[in-house]
Amino acid sequence: MAIEVNGRTIATTDTGYLENHADWNEDVARKLAEIEGIELTDKHWDVINYLRDEYINNGQNQPMERVVLKDMGKMWGTKPTSKDLYLLFPLAPTKQGTKIAGLPAVKRKGGY
Repeated sequence: MAIEVNGRTIATTDTGYLENHADWNEDVARKLAEIEGIELTDKHWDVINYLRDEYINNGQNQPMERVVLKDMGKMWGTKPTSKDLYLLFPLAPTKQGTKIAGLPAVKRKGGY
């Protein structure tokens, strides 16, 4: 599979994740979000950039939801609830957010 962004063809897996996270940029994220039916807000970008930073700069870490909640609370000044994150990414913040962030699919089971 593939997506077209700004005249470039970018390879994706059968489930819509980028095959190469280095192909990601904000336009790619917007296209992936459009496919997922999500209109990106500043809070979406906060989560997306956090997930990318954790993966790229922290040993390919893909944090569980409770860690994302804790770290977004530090960033936003108030701790969000799971519901808050699911309002942003209805199909699971750490899975759908990871997809839009251009990162590999999360392999762990569970995830609170």
